[in-house]
Amino acid sequence: MSARRTMRHLVCACSCRRTGFHFAGTCAGGRDSGFIIVAVLWIMLALATLAAIYATYVVRTAYAVGPSDDRVNAEALFTAALELTAYQMSAVPKEKRPTHGRFTFRLGRATIVEQFRSEAGRIDLNAAPKPLLANLFVTLGAKPEDADQFADRIIGWRTPAPQNGGPDAEADAYRVAGRSYKPRGAAFQEIGELWLVLGLPPGWVERALPHVTVYGGGAQVNILDAQPLVLAALGLGPEQVNAVLAERDRPDVDGKALIGLLGPAQNAATVEPSRAFRLSVGIQFDTGVRTTAEIVILLADDAEEPYRVLSWRDDFDQIAPTGG
Repeated sequence: MSARRTMRHLVCACSCRRTGFHFAGTCAGGRDSGFIIVAVLWIMLALATLAAIYATYVVRTAYAVGPSDDRVNAEALFTAALELTAYQMSAVPKEKRPTHGRFTFRLGRATIVEQFRSEAGRIDLNAAPKPLLANLFVTLGAKPEDADQFADRIIGWRTPAPQNGGPDAEADAYRVAGRSYKPRGAAFQEIGELWLVLGLPPGWVERALPHVTVYGGGAQVNILDAQPLVLAALGLGPEQVNAVLAERDRPDVDGKALIGLLGPAQNAATVEPSRAFRLSVGIQFDTGVRTTAEIVILLADDAEEPYRVLSWRDDFDQIAPTGG
């Protein structure tokens, strides 16, 4: 091998080692050309994979941020509807305060529809006597004997345990049934506790929930706001229920005369509203997104705190109930 050829080979080899690249037909004389092509393909594949991962991340982030924005906007609109209702209710004297109503308004890029109704139109789980609770389940379709047992179990849940250390039959029943908890032995904190009451089948709980409350404030039901099924639970027949519904829709309705239509059931009825109101709020965004909330407030008639939120449940399940 000539000196010139040897020198050229050494220079090429050194350059290849220094740069880390081999070119076909140079240095190695083409022996590494296949390796070079495979390496480049691997690099391109890696870059494509990274690009795909990044694209997936961006898409998922967009989906995550979208609902989050809807949640924030919805919460603001729910609050606006709540405060508008509280203002309208507080702006009139108590004796002229409406016990139910409905209104619609536009705010931002959404239409809000709200209905409100006094909680006194529901049956209070903490104050209702056994006959009223049993009649509720009979009206819902339960057999009278089953309805009596359901009422007993509800009363057993809210009845304090014996204070003298004597036997607690209600707690023993839960233990024998294999429950890991005892009855509260105090007032229901929220209507959802019905799911925990021993002996209440889930189907009957689900049917009863729209008609009960823990914020009614008394054993009597406000017949100006009660739904027809609750009126029937008071012991009214179909004709009496229809008569009450027709009479109470009159603008000059006489509450005392209306109670007189109830006969023996009038002791369980009242026309006095509760300070607690249930708000059903529906939002329709211009984008087509819809969401709803059910909020219970207590009118405090206080300049510094005109109302308190007792319960808040929305489609996002963002705010847990604070007591109901």
